[in-house]
Amino acid sequence: MIVNRRQLIAASGVALAGTILSPAISTSAATVFAQKQLPYDENALSPTISARTVGLHYGKHHAGYFKKLNQLVQNTAYADLSLDEVVSASTAKNDQAIFNQAAQAWNHDFYWAQFRGGPEAPTGSFKEAVGREFGGMDGLKQKVVETADTVFGTGWVWLVNDNGKLAVLGLPDAGTPIAVGKVAIVGIDVWEHAYYLDYENRRTEHVSAVFDNLVNWRYASDQFQP
Repeated sequence: MIVNRRQLIAASGVALAGTILSPAISTSAATVFAQKQLPYDENALSPTISARTVGLHYGKHHAGYFKKLNQLVQNTAYADLSLDEVVSASTAKNDQAIFNQAAQAWNHDFYWAQFRGGPEAPTGSFKEAVGREFGGMDGLKQKVVETADTVFGTGWVWLVNDNGKLAVLGLPDAGTPIAVGKVAIVGIDVWEHAYYLDYENRRTEHVSAVFDNLVNWRYASDQFQP
């Protein structure tokens, strides 16, 4: 797999922030960060995730992060950066207001993309790593579901590439692999807006169903570089 921009940014966030975010005010017009188009119809994830949930999640919550981010970056140096660069830079600067909106915008772009094409089997070095580190997909699923149950309140469960090895992280609120120097492989949203209409308080049931029925593991395999 060709190393992409996200991987480069994840590895160099602190240096990026120190060089790009000076001066504090940009002299150019603010970049408008655009929400990516949903890569399938709203009913494509049903019955695991209903069309109503997708409509609210994508059309209200995800769109809202972009709207707020665009308001916050007006006339700042953040306006000259890409979205993943904003996540890295706001992390390094401890700029929580910017980070929250940028990270959630990026997280959701990734979230919807990982379901494109429907569930497919893992392949290549990723499949080998899952077997080596979790004993197979059943072991990985158990780890993901258990980790989801440890996330207090809102947050995300991420399968990440951690220096060539797979790891499962439970991160609170807008937590994202970029902020901790990891590369995203799979991300499952455990904010209530992601599941409550369909599962009420059964969050781990939702995580289990997403793992089994929606994640395109070939897509996940493409994100992994040992």
